[in-house]
Amino acid sequence: MHLDGSPGYRAHVQFRVDRVPASMTWELRQTVLRPHQTIDQLALPDDDELSTGSFAAINADEEVVGTVRVAPASPPFPVGLYAPANSPTWQLRGMATREDVRTLGIGTALLGRVVRQVADDGGGLIWCNARVPAIDFYRRGGFVTHGDVWEEPDIGPHVVMWRTV
Repeated sequence: MHLDGSPGYRAHVQFRVDRVPASMTWELRQTVLRPHQTIDQLALPDDDELSTGSFAAINADEEVVGTVRVAPASPPFPVGLYAPANSPTWQLRGMATREDVRTLGIGTALLGRVVRQVADDGGGLIWCNARVPAIDFYRRGGFVTHGDVWEEPDIGPHVVMWRTV
């Protein structure tokens, strides 16, 4: 049953995906992914680099309802295992969708935008430290797992996932 009490149909949300300053994504990332940290702690050293892409799904009310970021970074495995050893490598981080609009295509749109960004930058290998509950989402996006699950303190179980573009 949906919030409005109606059974059997999915809600619809209008949104667009824009490249945004990283600071626009911190509140949602803090709420969804890292409630144990302050918003100020979410800034990453390469947030303002031209090669870093921060993206937000923004609804009709101009609220950030989803976010993701991608930046050049080496994976925790030899690239040559899955792609040519000289391939560019990109880390996907901070993937979050506001809880009340999950399963409506926002995460899929954000992931697609990251893949397009990497393709526009010449392609390569994209990797992430995926939360275990999100494994199926990333698999639908073409990612596969690498290695064993580990426990990330204060956050929960994760596994490395990757795909090529």
